[in-house]
Amino acid sequence: MSSKKIFVGILGATGAVGQRFIQLLQGHPWFEIHALGASERNIGKDYLHAVHWLQTEPIPQVVAEMVLSECSPTSGSFSECKLVFSALDAYVAGPIEEAFSKHAIPVFSNAKNFRHSPLVPLLVPQVNPDHIQTVSLQMKERGNNGFIVTNPNCSTTGLVVPLKAIDNKYGIEEAVVFTMQAVSGAGYPGVSSMDILDNVIPFIDGEEHKVEKETRKILGSVNMDGKEVFVNKKIKISAHTNRVPVLDGHTICVSLRLANKATPEAVKQTLREYTSEAQILGLPSAPVHPIKVLEAPNRPQPRLDRNEGNGFTVTVGRVRSGQDSECTDDIEASSFDIRLTLLVHNTILGAAGGSIIHAELAKAKGFI
Repeated sequence: MSSKKIFVGILGATGAVGQRFIQLLQGHPWFEIHALGASERNIGKDYLHAVHWLQTEPIPQVVAEMVLSECSPTSGSFSECKLVFSALDAYVAGPIEEAFSKHAIPVFSNAKNFRHSPLVPLLVPQVNPDHIQTVSLQMKERGNNGFIVTNPNCSTTGLVVPLKAIDNKYGIEEAVVFTMQAVSGAGYPGVSSMDILDNVIPFIDGEEHKVEKETRKILGSVNMDGKEVFVNKKIKISAHTNRVPVLDGHTICVSLRLANKATPEAVKQTLREYTSEAQILGLPSAPVHPIKVLEAPNRPQPRLDRNEGNGFTVTVGRVRSGQDSECTDDIEASSFDIRLTLLVHNTILGAAGGSIIHAELAKAKGFI
């Protein structure tokens, strides 16, 4: 491997998201896996014999032979890493991620612990890449080059991409969101088969609050000189989250009230034309098209569409009016203007892949 690549570490490397990091970082043009961290019971084991591998591709040989270290900035090879990706569970992530950032090692986290910290960006590079600049405030506060960048919830990640495109053009006043979330979103072993087979679970603890709160921060603005750095978007959001018997891919149905009216065809064209700084900068993991619009009335579907753009593209279909054209009642069928269905790969764009693009953006902007 080229010595010019940036050494990176993975915290929580044996879990489902940690495995996805390993899969996606193979052959990366900028980053090279140099350290793997795991829980106490696996420290000192080689990766091959510690992991219950869930991916369809085999474990890369170079990773299989790596010895797992404690999740500490001074342990093993972590001290030689220029950044770490965190796939840690929230109940342990906080102090560990803080320790790395205090040791001047940037952290790109999937955990919820710091998502609403005053100086920590909640990032979706296809939506709010300008928020990355706030890491300079963290660096100034710490007096070193360490900082934390967080992913939003995996459903929020997919939701905000088309919402950003539509909001830029027409303005969004209100959104009602109904999710059908894959079992992989719960991690491994996740939801019991006895609970999810032949069933839908209409409750995911804490998820609705995350979607509503995180969307406002992501679609909001940044005031680097303000008392409050992040200024939330003023938008009404009501979320309903459900777990369904699908392995990967969160499907989300959305109804929107717009500030400026638009036809479904105009909205579809806006979505097709949308691009972001991730594409302009040519980030290695960024898809050519952040959004793909599907015309078939029965798409998107998880099994058919989740791997679009290698799992980094959000697919959108069923873009239609908020009014039912067949409704003959005197009272209008709906107060919403546009309805649509979207699909996001929850463990790629919505988790590990999103963090990798965050790190690519940070490098492109000179923060790494």
